[in-house]
Formats: sequence, structure tokens, C-alpha cells
Amino acid sequence: MSEVQSVEIRPEEIMDKLVSLAKRRGFVFPSSEIYGGIGSCWDYGPLGVELKRNLKDHWWKSMTQKRDDIEGVDAAILMHPKVWEASGHVEGFTDPLVDCKKCKMRFRADELKGDRCPNCGGDLTEPRQFNLMFKTFMGPVEDESAVVYMRPETAQGIYVNFLNVLGPSRQKIPFGIAQIGKAFRNEISPGNFIFRSREFEQMEMQYFVKPEEDEKWLQYWRGERMQWYLDIGIREKSLRWHQHTEEELAHYAKAAYDIEYDFPFGWKEIEGVHNRTDFDLVQHKKFSGKDLSYFSTEEKKRFIPYIIETSAGVDRTALVCLADAYHEEVVRNEKRVVLRLDPKIAPIKVAVFPLVKRDGMPEVALKIYHELKVHFKCFYDESAAVGRRYRRMDEAGTPYCITVDSQTLEDETVTVRERDSMLQTREKIPDLVKVIEEKIRFWGGRAAERCS
Repeated sequence: MSEVQSVEIRPEEIMDKLVSLAKRRGFVFPSSEIYGGIGSCWDYGPLGVELKRNLKDHWWKSMTQKRDDIEGVDAAILMHPKVWEASGHVEGFTDPLVDCKKCKMRFRADELKGDRCPNCGGDLTEPRQFNLMFKTFMGPVEDESAVVYMRPETAQGIYVNFLNVLGPSRQKIPFGIAQIGKAFRNEISPGNFIFRSREFEQMEMQYFVKPEEDEKWLQYWRGERMQWYLDIGIREKSLRWHQHTEEELAHYAKAAYDIEYDFPFGWKEIEGVHNRTDFDLVQHKKFSGKDLSYFSTEEKKRFIPYIIETSAGVDRTALVCLADAYHEEVVRNEKRVVLRLDPKIAPIKVAVFPLVKRDGMPEVALKIYHELKVHFKCFYDESAAVGRRYRRMDEAGTPYCITVDSQTLEDETVTVRERDSMLQTREKIPDLVKVIEEKIRFWGGRAAERCS
């Protein structure tokens, strides 16, 4: 691969390039763009929705399908307002807010350096507390008795369903409850594309354990969750742990660790693995009057379980995958942009092309496309030169391209091109499903690093 030279990209350029690629190739668009957009809300396009679905499917499979000790739920977004009183969100889910007296811009006070406006240098107001939950009303009358909240996290829906899941599932502690769902926070300072937005999706699992076994399970889930990111192809050197200090710990937490990723804008949290103790179940027991304890038949005793939480953001994970996979290189004096996504999460697995639009090649290519799309997410393209079609698929992160050419008409073989190495092999048409399945299964890490 001596004809290939990697292009160094300055960190401050990467986000602009990612945002541009995301719109150009149909990953992410600004929400309501034809009306000028709406602050920090995003729409996922054809490729973006596939990437998110693949990430959620992989998470769900690893958490529930491959395990016997975790059950799934899908709790309602709108919950009884007392849920948020019990959790502490009504009283304590606040950020300190300041306004510039001159330019009227608003900032989080705890993120400012100095006592002047970072935009114009003007004077700032005194900090005031701002609750991050979105309010709405349930029923026809809009008064305080009808106030409900858009949930700011999915975890509380798990805690209030602890007994509902425990009974029919016949689980015994330790066991977990997993959920993927939307959450909403009226962030003061959203930004960095889809990293922090006001509407987002979470993948959370709450693992209920004996209090005396909390440390063991905390460390166990640290290992499991870090490995999950490695399994979807994220480079190990770009991941690290951050342990919360005493000052950073939430008042209910005994210990907390964040998985951080080295974004172009710095190291930031992408998942939390926390020991929440028995705080949540105790609070909901207190506010609801329901007994949320667990009875151990082996030990003949009743107790409130401790909870080990794993909480990841789908949108942040998607951004991690895009940022980690983005690569530029020069191939025979031509620039190539490629998303080196692991095939497990790539939006499109296979693209199928006829080399030219004649001699029966499109008919053969379409037949292959329709046969393959039963097994994989596929894309068919016959417009422009085949080299340009390869480049489009490289930008979309498609790991394999199949080209029907004149030799196909002679011996029923096609060219299979691998995205990262650009190596091509000849494969028989009847073997294509098996060949692609094996290539995906035995990807064995980042092909980009193998061929660099």
C-alpha cells in the first residue's frame, strides 16, 4: 500500500469535516432545517438511523440476548410527577445560570472562566438556578396540578418497575433490567454537534446486587462495558477511565467511573458505570409507600438491593464511532475520505455495482442485490464511474463493494472490494452470502490498522 499516504488532520478541523460529511451522506441533519433549525436538536437520515439501530441492536444483544440475568423494559416517557420528586430531579436537577447584561447571551456559571462575558466582555448577572427538566401538562387544564415532566433520564422507569419485572421474570439477585429510550434535558449550553443535545437517546442497565457484593459487581461491569466499545472497533488508545473524586460524586453514589473518549474537542464522558447504593429504591419506597425490598430465599432475609448502573448515550456513541472512523488519505494522488466503521455497525454492509450500464451487467447486478439484501443492508448504484461509486461508499462506511464486470458474464464471478485495504478478490456469485458473512464475522479488529 505504498501508493497510499494518510493525511494528518488538525483536531479543530475534524468536527467541521464530520458535520459536513454527516449531512452530505445522510447521517445527521439539523432539525427543522427549512425553518432555520431549532437549537441543538437533530434529525437522523437514512445512514444515521441505520448506524443508531445497529448500535442499539448490538447493545441490546450483548445485554439481554447473550445473557440470562438481564431483562428488558420500555417505560413510558411521561411518568407520575412524584417519580421526579423521589429521584431528586424536581429539587436538585439544576444548573447555575448567568446572563450577559450587554449582549444578553446565556451561560452556565460553572463553565465560565472569569467573571466577564466570554462573548463581549460585558458584566454578568448573579447566578440563578435553572431546572433542566422540560415541563408539560396532562389533561385539558394547564395549571400546576396538571404538570408532568419529559423524563430527563430513563433509569427511573427501571426503578419503579423493579417489582413488576422481578415477579414474572423469576429472576434472582443479582440481575439487571435494561432499557433504551428517549430522554430530554433543557440544556443551557448544548453543543459539539450530537454530543450534547436537548433530545437524546440512552442505553441504560441497572444491575441489582447484594449490598456486600457491590464492589465486585462494579468492577465486573467496568470490564464488560469497556470491552463493548473495543468490540465495535473503537481504538483502545482513544478510551480511558475517569474515577469521580469525592467532590464530583453524586450525593447518593458510593463510587462512580466514566468511560471517556478523546474527541477533537477533548476527553469527554461517553458512559457512566456507577454504584448508586440503595438510594433509588429507598426513595421510591418512601414516596410511594410500596415495599421495594427483595427477599432472599437462600439466606431467609429481606433487604433493599444496591444498584450498579451502566448508562450510555446512543447519540454520543454514534459520534464516537464517526469520529474514530473518520480518515483521509491520498491514493495515487487522489484524496480519499473513508469511514473505517466496524462492519457490525456500518449502516450499509454491501454495495452492488455493474461496471457499466450495458451488456446485461445491470441485470446481473440487480439480481445479486436483491438476493443479498435479504441478508444484509445493501445499496445498488449504477451512476457515474465505478471509482466515484467506490468513493461514495467509502464515505458512507460501507465495508464491501461487489462489482459485476465482463468476466462475470463468462464465469459467474464478481469482484469483492474491501473498503479499508481496497484489496479486491474474485468470488463466485452463489458463495456471496457466505463470503460476506464470514468477512463480517472474522473482521478481527480494525482493518484500517492492519493495512496501514
